Amino acid sequence: MSASQLPELERFAELCARLGPHARREQLAIVEHERLALPIEAVVLGTEDRSAPTFVVIGGVHGLERIGTEIVLAFLATVTALLEWDGLVRRALQSMRLVMVPLVNPVGMALGLRSNGRGVDLMRNAPVHPRTHATMLVGGHRLSPRLPWFCGWPELGMEVESAALCDLVRREVLGAQVALLVDVHSGFGVVDRLWFPWARTRRPIPHLPEMYRLKQLLDRTLPNHVYRIEPQSRSYTAKGDLWDHLYDEQLERHPERTFLPLTLELGSWAWVKKNPRQALRAIGSFHPVLPHRLRRTLRRHMPLFDVLLRATAAPEAWTSTSARDELARAAFECWYAGDR
Repeated sequence: MSASQLPELERFAELCARLGPHARREQLAIVEHERLALPIEAVVLGTEDRSAPTFVVIGGVHGLERIGTEIVLAFLATVTALLEWDGLVRRALQSMRLVMVPLVNPVGMALGLRSNGRGVDLMRNAPVHPRTHATMLVGGHRLSPRLPWFCGWPELGMEVESAALCDLVRREVLGAQVALLVDVHSGFGVVDRLWFPWARTRRPIPHLPEMYRLKQLLDRTLPNHVYRIEPQSRSYTAKGDLWDHLYDEQLERHPERTFLPLTLELGSWAWVKKNPRQALRAIGSFHPVLPHRLRRTLRRHMPLFDVLLRATAAPEAWTSTSARDELARAAFECWYAGDR
């Protein structure tokens, strides 16, 4: 199978062609599996100053979660159209950066797998932090690649896909003084969640005040939004989480910078509840099968991406934490008080 046989990669190529000089398209890796050889690609828009505020959108880490890739491509299509006529967006991108990777796991998508072609769950494939307390099985394991949530064998290092994504983030994102990242997933619960680190522990992250300010900003700007904003550990804990790994790396090397990786976890069980027949298909628990639900889902999340793009362009709205201790206490009461 070639890239032209995955429609998502075709659409990405078409959008990059429309962007022309506004964008830098980059091939991160070629993933080979049996007769497959498929690319992982990214596009970078905006200033080439890597210290500038940076907004990152990721999709397709799990191959069955096609809706994540669809949402990233829908947002890229909106940005592409705006750059053709909207001077405000053009001016914003003169002083900030936008990085997008619509499909991290092309072989998994081509084969209809949640994992990659080697049976590895890419979201649990980073080196395991020594102070990790993972939920049994679902939080990652090293029993067998035949079981879901397999982390990979540690002696083999990170998978091609995971390593390529981490290299991109280090190169294009971690140099920014402020960076927001959204990784789109599906397959958990009936509520759309916006998760923040850590996934490996129920302890609060050092950037809890900034996360709480960002929550306040979203609540004020989108007062009717549908998202449950919370630490991932409230639902389950996981080992080898890529975003924990990169967040910890940035925290150790550059604690003065703000890097907040978020996971948009779509409540896909609601689609099954409304249309139980789609549970008979492997993709049905992860993707809105009916066309009208797919269109509704693609519309539903564009306001969130718009606000987060604007929040990245105006980081002083949520990173200037003069009342840091007070914000930390309020955030703790909001998210962690029940754990005491």
